[in-house]
Amino acid sequence: MHTMWKGSISFGLVNVPIKMYAATENKDVTFRYLHKECHTPIKYVRMCPNCNREVEWDEIVKGYEYQPGQYILFEEEELKELAPGKEKTINIVEFVDLKEIDPIFFDKSYYLVSDETGNKAYSLLRNAMRETGKIAVARMTLRTKQNLCVIRCYENVLVLESIFYPDEVRSTALLPQLPEVSIEEKEMQMATQLIEQLSVPFDPTKYTDDYRNRLLEAKVQGQEIEVTPEPAQGRVVDLMKVLQESLQQTRGRKPEDQSQWQKAVGDEQEGKQPRRRRRRANT
Repeated sequence: MHTMWKGSISFGLVNVPIKMYAATENKDVTFRYLHKECHTPIKYVRMCPNCNREVEWDEIVKGYEYQPGQYILFEEEELKELAPGKEKTINIVEFVDLKEIDPIFFDKSYYLVSDETGNKAYSLLRNAMRETGKIAVARMTLRTKQNLCVIRCYENVLVLESIFYPDEVRSTALLPQLPEVSIEEKEMQMATQLIEQLSVPFDPTKYTDDYRNRLLEAKVQGQEIEVTPEPAQGRVVDLMKVLQESLQQTRGRKPEDQSQWQKAVGDEQEGKQPRRRRRRANT
């Protein structure tokens, strides 16, 4: 792994030298736009629609749009003055319980590994957090942004999670009003029973990106790519009937069979037909 940041964790008067590594990677399939005739990547130019001409980098300034069509201009020197300091310290502010932070606040994950000179301090912080069951809330400057983050234990490593500020999480009050629907007690009992029967320990190794695998393997090997039919819309489902059938199908079923059952029930509710359309991949 490539070290993306070096600094230290400030824990009271204790200083823990660390190196930071990206804990996750995006493996989405990305595409380039190519000229159909010669397969050359398309080049994008910096075009001013008002002057109707291409502009050079030295003609470009940065502006913040505070109202539609109205901007505050910033020079590079001003941005450097306003930028947070380049302090190489993750400052722990307080400790909280992980369950107190809703997952909607979490953004990106980074591994924190002890530098050679800080092995004992690193182990002390990690073991103390594991013993108390607490996670640390901290602040740090990464690149040119001051980040709010938390530090927690993952396996035998400290992990830093950057989290959103409260004003960066959109309020649910902005959503369309959800309808109030009465639920019968029997329906609730059957739904909770179904959840209990489908509950298993989480095993992330069971899940793969099927679309990415099919896309890459089929395209490279010249296989046929299956096109999934669109689900039928607008079909009214008898909720009680579906719950009863769901419970009957899950009784005595092994955890590894649940995914197949869920697909079958989903097809039944959506009214899917077991038909397939195929198109041949280009080689």
